[in-house]
Parts: sequence; C-alpha cells; structure tokens
Amino acid sequence: MTNRQVRLTAAVDAEIRRHGAETFPHECCGALFGDGATGRVAATLALPNTTEEGPRRRFLVRPADYRLAEQRATELRVELLGFYHSHPDHPARPSQFDLDHAWPTFAYVIVSVMGGAAEAMTVWYLKDDRSIFEEGELHVDENSDSHAAAAVHR
Repeated sequence: MTNRQVRLTAAVDAEIRRHGAETFPHECCGALFGDGATGRVAATLALPNTTEEGPRRRFLVRPADYRLAEQRATELRVELLGFYHSHPDHPARPSQFDLDHAWPTFAYVIVSVMGGAAEAMTVWYLKDDRSIFEEGELHVDENSDSHAAAAVHR
C-alpha cells in the first residue's frame, strides 16, 4: 500500500469531534473536502444520518447527499476526499457495515465517542479489491490557522 494520509487543521479536527459529541448516542456523518495531493482537509460538510437500521449504530450516505457533497466540492474548488463518521461507545475501527458500504477511492475518518466525549480518531482506506480496510496516517496540524478551515452545515 502506498502511504496514505489525511492532514486535518485544528479547526477541522475540532469540528469532527464536536459533531460526534453533539449527535451522541447516534452516529454522525459528514464529507471531507481538500487537496487530494497532500491529503489536507480544508472543510467539512455535516450530512444527515439517514438509515433504515437506525442512526445509533449506522450511517448511510444517500445518493442525494453524495451529489450535494460533490456540488459543495465544486463550489469550494477542492476535492471530495472522503467521509467521516462517529462510533458511539465503540472503537474508531471500521465495522463490517462500513466495509460493505465504502468506496475504494475515499478516506474514511472515524471518531470514537465514548459516553458523549470524542476520543480516538483514525483514518481508513478500502483496498482496491474491497476486501479490507487499511489504516492510514492521520495528522492534526496543531498550529494551523483556524480560519483556513470551514465547517458547512445544511
């Protein structure tokens, strides 16, 4: 596997964690936007968690949400890099459901939210053959300009 990494600004890191804690005990989900060459995430877009299995343990990006994310990437003049979601009271590791619904080209950031507090955060990439996820490198730029990142809410 090539070295895959995601670089979050401190503001984006805080936004993902806040979203996960805010929606606890349900899963949150959202889109990640930025520069694919560097893996730097410049903005997020909170998406509605709509799944027939219930938002407590599942998230699903509907086709309409995906189109909205693509449209937002075009407006921001950046790439749709992937998606984030939370795992309430579970580790920040992909589930079988995640594996069954992922696309190989995207980064998947997972934040573990234990008892309402956001804790560990990881990034995963689906292998091209869709067999398993491989963990990538997640970096937070602590000294980044908080105004460089934008959180977009619907």
